[in-house]
Amino acid sequence: MTTTTSPRLALVAGEASGDLLASLLLKGLRERWPGTRSAGIGGPRMAAEGFEAWWPSEKLSVFGYVDALRHYRELVGIRSALRDRLLAERPDVFIGVDAPDFNFGLETALRGGGIRTVHFVCPSIWAWRGERVNKLAAAADHVLCLFPFEPALLASHGVAASFVGHPLADTIPLDPPRAPARAALGLGDGDTVVALLPGSRRSEIRHIAPAMLQAASIMARQRPGLRFVLPVAPGLRPLVEPLVATHAGDVAVQLVDGRSHEVLAACDVTLIASGTATLEAALFKRPMVITYRLHWLNWLYMRRRAYQPWFGLPNILSREFIVPELLQDAATPEALAREALAWLDDAPRRDALGRRLTDIHLSLRQDTARKAGDAIAQVLGA
Repeated sequence: MTTTTSPRLALVAGEASGDLLASLLLKGLRERWPGTRSAGIGGPRMAAEGFEAWWPSEKLSVFGYVDALRHYRELVGIRSALRDRLLAERPDVFIGVDAPDFNFGLETALRGGGIRTVHFVCPSIWAWRGERVNKLAAAADHVLCLFPFEPALLASHGVAASFVGHPLADTIPLDPPRAPARAALGLGDGDTVVALLPGSRRSEIRHIAPAMLQAASIMARQRPGLRFVLPVAPGLRPLVEPLVATHAGDVAVQLVDGRSHEVLAACDVTLIASGTATLEAALFKRPMVITYRLHWLNWLYMRRRAYQPWFGLPNILSREFIVPELLQDAATPEALAREALAWLDDAPRRDALGRRLTDIHLSLRQDTARKAGDAIAQVLGA
């Protein structure tokens, strides 16, 4: 194909973070190739960019190995059906957005069938499960990397890759708009606001939200007048509301549908589940307490295979604990409340963190859509 031809793309993005990343990528690719068509597995943000979802991304929102085993048969069925359809329809390129446990097998089959494959988001082989690099090498013609140290690591294993930066670093302002976000959420300029982000997957919320909400109750008793805001992922309000009533019934927790970026822009500190959301909080320059809880079998497996002491992305990128992490048994309501209040009481510490997070933001601001488009064009021979 040539650069004047609009490619036919197939994508698979799992859960809310993948839907967001893929939507930003699609927007940039459509600017480069206005007639681009795309289909596969995706969410509402991708649909807003013209994507045709054959299955919703929430189908892939499993949480750890225990949850994956429960949904194994359904996931295998979806992957087989998608593989057969793509091999028949033959898109110009397949882009797997994160979700390596689902995408690697699919990409390998498609690549074996002569379809060019791109994997967007290098799996965290630098953190744990380093053996996945062999699967990645078999699966992808090219990898689009979010972080600057990843391409050299992949090159040492014979995997072609490009550092494209993080699309959120391009879209989130260096100086986030705090006042407009507060006005949009009905919060006052003088309010002290705590954002509660327990994750976007059902199993995450079940494991993480109770302690987070109990921490909010402790904080509210110690600091009357605090405002708590919890953004709810689409379709999860029926799960979240009973948890709020059970674990923080004495606290006026404001639930908002989606709008996590407004909530992060508005808050003074956030209790936040480890994952992509921690990078979003970093780009909004917000003090945070990172937490995570898993089924105990999943936790044992991950701890044994971890290569470094950090779990949260701001700490990984800084190579030190610039924000606290309270994981598994350490993630008690009392500890979460204590660490969050410590941020509120230490302005010099908050200022120092803001400078570190600005450095991270600048390093990831790379015009991702353009760089990703350049890499995909090379794969296509455009």
